[in-house]
Amino acid sequence: MTSSGTDAHRITVSEPVVVVRVEVDGVLVAETTRARVLREGALPPRYYLPRDDVRMELLVSTDHSTVCPFKGGASYWTLELDDAHHENIVWSYEEPIEAMAEIAGLLSFFNERVELVVEGEPA
Repeated sequence: MTSSGTDAHRITVSEPVVVVRVEVDGVLVAETTRARVLREGALPPRYYLPRDDVRMELLVSTDHSTVCPFKGGASYWTLELDDAHHENIVWSYEEPIEAMAEIAGLLSFFNERVELVVEGEPA
């Protein structure tokens, strides 16, 4: 487990023994047993998934980007399912700051915009 930040803004990254599934509009978009979970202060946990476990053929890279002082610059993808376009629903820190190297290149979905199922997570 990696930890960075100050007590006021602590970030931890761990590799829990869980199954993570991401569904959108009833379509399975990702499933993995190799997720990393990032916990950042009071924010909801974010699950970062290897690309091999995500249906990349459904994602289209966008020009949208953001910068987090605690993680680095993020790139975004839109999920395209038939006629439904879920803009910038996925992001990745391709080259995060050194302290967040564990999430480099992994993909994360907005929990609030997908059906995120986590099985086996400790209480």
